[in-house]
Amino acid sequence: MTQDIVVQAPAQAAQLFLLFHGYGADAQDMQPLAKRFADEFPQACVVCVQATEPAEAGFGWQWFPLQGVTEENRPQRVNDALPGFVEIVRAWQKRSGVGHEATALVGFSQGGIMSLAASLYEPQLCGRVMGFGSRFVSLPSQAPETVTYHLFHGKSDNVIHYGYAVSAAEHLVAIEADVTADVLPYIGHEIHPSMIDLAIERLTTHLPKRFVKQVHEADPGDSSVRH
Repeated sequence: MTQDIVVQAPAQAAQLFLLFHGYGADAQDMQPLAKRFADEFPQACVVCVQATEPAEAGFGWQWFPLQGVTEENRPQRVNDALPGFVEIVRAWQKRSGVGHEATALVGFSQGGIMSLAASLYEPQLCGRVMGFGSRFVSLPSQAPETVTYHLFHGKSDNVIHYGYAVSAAEHLVAIEADVTADVLPYIGHEIHPSMIDLAIERLTTHLPKRFVKQVHEADPGDSSVRH
């Protein structure tokens, strides 16, 4: 954990935001988003996590190797990296004292690919996944009941096409998963300030489906709860 950057660590953390960078980058690259989370959520533990494997590109770090990657072999590469990734999440949960329900995995590009995959690989790992310019390597066949997904993508992204976010959102809606998806015009492969604003808006205004369901189950006759 020595390379990780702890942006905020309250004595009694109510939430945990773990931020995962893209290929060839490092923990430092996620700081602008992390600082915004820290400002908006003073009771949250906010950490920029750094991958432990140097990127083949010769600079930065990687969650899984990209050299020679294809649609066919990508899922296996992600799968091979998942146990270590999940271990990092569990270690930070233990260190911060925050459970899975209040844990958000926030990833850009390759870090987002890992975050999305981890939420399917390990039950009850997190309560939210925020993917920026990323994608699922394999779409879930059934909705993870305890996870809310927030997808953000630039329409001018020439690294990972925004169509992945659209098709993932359509699929997640079809299987009744909890998802929001925002595609922003004129934005490329980056975490743009507009996306950061949207991310805060989603976090503060989107009531997870599971909470709505719990309220309905507690009082089925309460007409004041709207979907």
